[in-house]
Amino acid sequence: MTEEQVILVDRNDQKVGLMPKMEAHEKGLLHRAFSVFVFNDKNELMLQQRAMHKYHSKGLWTNTCCSHQRDGETSLEAGSRRLFEEMGFETELKESVSFIYTAPFDNGLTEHEFDHVMIGVYNGSPAINLDEVASWKWMHIEAVKSHIQEAPDQYTAWFKIIFEKFYKHLKI
Repeated sequence: MTEEQVILVDRNDQKVGLMPKMEAHEKGLLHRAFSVFVFNDKNELMLQQRAMHKYHSKGLWTNTCCSHQRDGETSLEAGSRRLFEEMGFETELKESVSFIYTAPFDNGLTEHEFDHVMIGVYNGSPAINLDEVASWKWMHIEAVKSHIQEAPDQYTAWFKIIFEKFYKHLKI
C-alpha cells in the first residue's frame, strides 16, 4: 500500500504540491487538513479518543474526526469520507472556519496545517473503527471548554487551539 499524499499549500490555501504524509510531518511543511465537529440536538459534541497506536497524540481526546484532504477532493468530501471511515456514520457537514497552526511533537514530527473546520449534526451512536479510534463520548460543549482548561494534557493540540481561538464558530 502506498503512503497517503498530503496537499502542500501556501498561506492562502493554494496548492503548491503533493508529498507523502510522513515526510510532510517530518519536515513540518504547511499542508491542508480538516477537523470535523459533530453535535447532537442537546449541543453535546461527539469526542473521539485517538487510538493508542497513532504516530502522535495517541490516546488523547479530540474532535469527532480529522485527517487530510486527498488531491482533487473538496474539504466537505474529505470530511464526509473520513467521518464514515473513522466513526461509521454519515451526516451533512458545513464549513465553519479555517486557520493555520503549528504543533511540534516529542517524536520529532510537526503538524503544520491549514485546517478547515466543519460542523455536522447527528443524534445516534457511532460504529467506531478501532484502528483509528479507542473510544468516544458525548460531552456538552461548555463542559468540554471547561475540561480543556482543567486538563489540557488530555486533548490534542489542534483541538485546544480551536476551542481557544474559534469557539464562537462551533455552532450547529
